[in-house]
Amino acid sequence: MSFWNRLVERFRAGEGEEIDWEALLIEADLGVKLATEWVDDLKEMGLSRTPERAEKLLREKMTALVRIPPPLPIKQKPEVILLIGVNGSGKTTTAAKLAARAKQEGKSVHLGAADTFRAAATEQLEAWGARLVIPVTTAPQGTDPAAVAVKSLFAAQEAKDDLLIIDTAGRQANKRNLLLELQKIKRSLQKKTEGVPHHTWLVADGTTGSGVLAQAKEFHEAVGLTGLIVTKLDGSARGGMVAAVRAEVGLPTYYLGRGEKPEDLKRFAAGEFVESFFAD
Repeated sequence: MSFWNRLVERFRAGEGEEIDWEALLIEADLGVKLATEWVDDLKEMGLSRTPERAEKLLREKMTALVRIPPPLPIKQKPEVILLIGVNGSGKTTTAAKLAARAKQEGKSVHLGAADTFRAAATEQLEAWGARLVIPVTTAPQGTDPAAVAVKSLFAAQEAKDDLLIIDTAGRQANKRNLLLELQKIKRSLQKKTEGVPHHTWLVADGTTGSGVLAQAKEFHEAVGLTGLIVTKLDGSARGGMVAAVRAEVGLPTYYLGRGEKPEDLKRFAAGEFVESFFAD
């Protein structure tokens, strides 16, 4: 029995009785706001007692909600991606996976190791750079992360690279002094080149479920996010937070991580995601 059908059975009040749709959708990590809105729609349309028809409507609603907007044109090289998130979300590995994808697509890539709090993070990114044959800008532990970000921007510009991916230190979204450092990184980049970073993406661990929505809200308020990457979407992590973050924060999801290999980072596709959510 699929994940979705197990939930339906679990929240069925009794034979022929109405399913507790709100509790079901919250359990699936869609968040209270979205769950309430969609349940109201089900009731208004008289579908709350018919699971098959209810699922059809929910599929349509989710597909329309999570579609990715068309990309904005990048007028100057390099295109700059700034990755942020809490400790353990997989930012450094995600930076390497994004770099591997871009190189496979024929783009020239540069990596910026702006996580100067953990020497292991810099070493990990350097190892990935050596493996992928991609240059990495680094600095000694304790160096100002903003200075490393700017240094990596200059290096990528000088090399006329297509893409620059900047990794940052993991931090909790409610720690003001750490968020100020992220703000400084963005300001420093913008002072050197208008419009960068083009993307500020939150990398979030899908196994934290509804915690992804809380992180997205706090980071977005503090530094202004433009998108989401959800990692570790295997096992019990089903991805409902993708819809919740889109509905409540307005952020599209651009990539999903379902494994450790570079090819396990998949570009987000709305139809495929919705099918996986309901059918797997």
